Amino acid sequence: MNQSEVKAELNGTKAFGMSMFGFPKIALPGVFAEFAEQGVARAQEGCEKVKAASEEIAEALRETYSSNARSATDYGLKLIEISNSNTASAIDFLAHLLGSKSITDVLTLSAEQARKTVDTTSAQNKDLWELAQKLATETGEPIRRHAAKVLQKAG
Repeated sequence: MNQSEVKAELNGTKAFGMSMFGFPKIALPGVFAEFAEQGVARAQEGCEKVKAASEEIAEALRETYSSNARSATDYGLKLIEISNSNTASAIDFLAHLLGSKSITDVLTLSAEQARKTVDTTSAQNKDLWELAQKLATETGEPIRRHAAKVLQKAG
């Protein structure tokens, strides 16, 4: 036995005159050979189904991540827009308040600002809620669609 054959045996690539994953050639009666061939065919078919399902799930996750990133960006941008709007409104209120000449002007401006703030906050919350619903829907849709496809193929 030369040095490369010894290394091959030690590495497990050859054992008892067979390759590592080889099986000895045993003559099986015809019925057993058919059963063995059918078992191998079913196993290969099962592996192909698992591989296809794995590819579908990977695609669903890619689509979900992409959709989620877009929706999360939209939500973040809306938060920035709301923050900017609210800051500008507060500064405008403060400027008007500083220009007030009487306590009546201060009370009137404060009441107007409070009403405006409630209306604005309500509209902003509605916008944020719609974006959150869109995020949830768009995140779940690719998973639902691909899971249905996988289940349909498996059935």
